[in-house]
Amino acid sequence: MDKLIVLLPATPLLSALLITLLADRSRRRIARLSVGFSVLTFLLAAASLAFYLAEGRPQWASFAPGWGSLYLDPLTSVMSLMVAGISLVVHVYSVRYMAEEAGYTRFYILLDLMAAAILLMVAAGDLVTLLVAWHLIGVLLYFLLGHNAMRPAAQRYAFWTFLTYRLGDLPLVLAAVLLYETYGTAVLPTLFERIAAAPDAHTVAGIPMLTVVALLVALAAFARSAQFPLHTWLPYTMEGPTPVSALMHAGIVNAGGFIINRFAPMFVHAGGVLHLVFAVGLVTAILGSILMLTQNDIKKSLGYSTMGQMGFMFVECGVGAFSLAIYHLIAHGLFKGTLFLGAGSVIGNARKHDGVPHDDVYTFVVERKPLAPRLPWVLAAVITVVVPLLVLGASRWLMGGDSVGEQGGIILLFFGWVTGAQLLFATYRLRVDSPWRLMAMIILSLIIVVAGYTLIEHGFDLFLYPDRELSERIYAAASLPLATFEVLVMILAATIVVGWIATYYAAANGRAHRGSDASPLRLAFYSLISREFYVADVYAWLTQATLGLSRRLNVWSRWV
Repeated sequence: MDKLIVLLPATPLLSALLITLLADRSRRRIARLSVGFSVLTFLLAAASLAFYLAEGRPQWASFAPGWGSLYLDPLTSVMSLMVAGISLVVHVYSVRYMAEEAGYTRFYILLDLMAAAILLMVAAGDLVTLLVAWHLIGVLLYFLLGHNAMRPAAQRYAFWTFLTYRLGDLPLVLAAVLLYETYGTAVLPTLFERIAAAPDAHTVAGIPMLTVVALLVALAAFARSAQFPLHTWLPYTMEGPTPVSALMHAGIVNAGGFIINRFAPMFVHAGGVLHLVFAVGLVTAILGSILMLTQNDIKKSLGYSTMGQMGFMFVECGVGAFSLAIYHLIAHGLFKGTLFLGAGSVIGNARKHDGVPHDDVYTFVVERKPLAPRLPWVLAAVITVVVPLLVLGASRWLMGGDSVGEQGGIILLFFGWVTGAQLLFATYRLRVDSPWRLMAMIILSLIIVVAGYTLIEHGFDLFLYPDRELSERIYAAASLPLATFEVLVMILAATIVVGWIATYYAAANGRAHRGSDASPLRLAFYSLISREFYVADVYAWLTQATLGLSRRLNVWSRWV
């Protein structure tokens, strides 16, 4: 079993070495060799998960005392399978996509090295191995994003990503140093045992040491997973090859969720940091979802969508639903990776479209079809507000009464409520021949998806955290004071209800699409969105100010 753990990162590394030695062979042979090793890596990852399920206990492999160790636990096994699966799909897709590009062999070498680095990160059993893999991922991503040396934009934004990642590496290195100096070990299982034995024995400047370390780990996760305000690198990495954009969802851009779960025993003693994670994730989710809607580039729109989804992943971590964040990480990685690989087909279909929006006027005048009926406004409003809440509440209740009492479950319930209401509202806006049938199908689909999602989340939590005490303590650490929580729930509920009633009222009175509604406030808000909240502009100004200051210092130093 320990040999299997070693083979996981070693197999793609061996593939990269063989391709380097056989670089003079034809492109077809190079691609076949790399894809073949990717298939083998995927089979090894599936076998490691199967063996873990059969054995039921973690496995350990070490090459040196205190470092160079690999650790197979539930988190490693499930992440390895996801990484190997997405990597295999990207390898196969790249065979034809990169066929006309220069540096074909180099590209496959980098793909294999990236797969090896990610697998090493998820299987790292000590702080040194984890830091080495974490750093290598950032370096390899720089070369992959800047693969086409003839595109200045790709080179620029690859370097931008590299700087952001290096900025995010510093807190993680400092956290590792503090943990090693405090507890005298770099081995993760031993480290977590000593933390559990003496969580409050050490402080840094009067602050509990674990709070400081948890904050540093969270900062590293923010930079890696494009959380506000360190998000600007992600949408602009779309200048790189499309296969790289898909591969980024295999433990690169979503590595923040992994690193927080890996240090979960430490976050038990840092509830304040979890509240910060929730706040940052919420802001990122909202901004990413808004900015996604204003892009005219499909890949950039998908990039902002990824930013929003990473925000939701941190929201889940912030409310204590660590296992749900990993499930979100895997589901979103598979889904969004597929969307990126299919972006070319969408662009091709868009070029064949006439560009005329098929609204009510177009349907009546051009297609000469009568306008289909809609549901009564009041009934649609009631369905939109009540049905998602009932479905989500019932699904949580079926999993046990205790889960409903968890604050994290209730907070996530509100997010599900908003999502379900948005879906039903979009359905109401459509004109179809049978609105009742469509609404019934949407509600049935919502029930099936939510019930399945809840069951999977519950089973996933039991798999990743078989120690139920640890899972309960994470939820407890993420909880808010009861009075604060109740006030927030009431504000959220009132905001959702009032917002949807106002939206329906505007739509029912025909004011939703009038040009006269474009008030100065709305135009200012749209300008703010179109400029992406001026975050990139602020960074550009800071860059110019720093360069100006350096020039002044240079001139001054010559006079000394």
